[in-house]
Amino acid sequence: MQPDYPKSIADAQIGLESPLSFAVSERDRDVLNTVERAVANGDVMLAYQPVVPAGRQDRPAFYEGLIRILDKNGRIIPAQEFIGTVETRELGRKIDCLALEKGLETLAAHPRLRLSINMSARSIGYPRWMGVLDHHLAADPTLGERLILEITESSAILMPDLVQDFMSDLQARGISFAIDDFGAGYTSLRYLKDLYFDILKIDGQFIRGIAHNPDNQALVKALLSIGRHFDMVTVAEFVESNEDAKYLTKIGVDCLQGYYFGAPTIRARWDPCEDQKTA
Repeated sequence: MQPDYPKSIADAQIGLESPLSFAVSERDRDVLNTVERAVANGDVMLAYQPVVPAGRQDRPAFYEGLIRILDKNGRIIPAQEFIGTVETRELGRKIDCLALEKGLETLAAHPRLRLSINMSARSIGYPRWMGVLDHHLAADPTLGERLILEITESSAILMPDLVQDFMSDLQARGISFAIDDFGAGYTSLRYLKDLYFDILKIDGQFIRGIAHNPDNQALVKALLSIGRHFDMVTVAEFVESNEDAKYLTKIGVDCLQGYYFGAPTIRARWDPCEDQKTA
């Protein structure tokens, strides 16, 4: 007996879905429901990871504030679990607003702290995001001097002209910008030379195990050269061993970030003197 094949592609698409596709769709729906509930209830927080100068690794140059949400059982969910699903939705814009709000509140509470916060270029022009920024800078204009906004390489080239104007306006208010995940393969150098980023963060895929990987050594040296040419502070992400830290310091990377120096934590240990001062 011959198998009952669908008569057309359309027939195959109606009512038929592979187990994998169904599982992915269900997972995405669950993620969206979880994130929507958390955002609506304000169940979000920042986890802080230190970024240390290569030449003085005992004292962070700044911290990166990474958005986390809580599920209905109070468990912390990292951004990597949901950001891909919400990035292109308005929900992604709301998350950027909450990250900025939490970051500025942290800066206000710790006057000696410098902090970077992630945002998507898609949030440029989102009224609520700019409203959050304006509100806090009106209360304390010096917050801008300690705020770094991180925009991923892939996000930055979606609308380079808009990003350029946005950066120029906010840099005039003291805010710095970092291009995140640099080297992942999206940015044209003709865009990079027009986008005056202050900090270049080298994508972690080139950093893990770099002390013993000649190919990644060559790539990182090239990326480091680009950063120097455009007068940007360079940061190596995903530094996870002493050997890698020593190698990156030797070739002249300015700052290091990764589990070797500290995992992201919701209970960051700020400068003891500062904590005493603000207690």
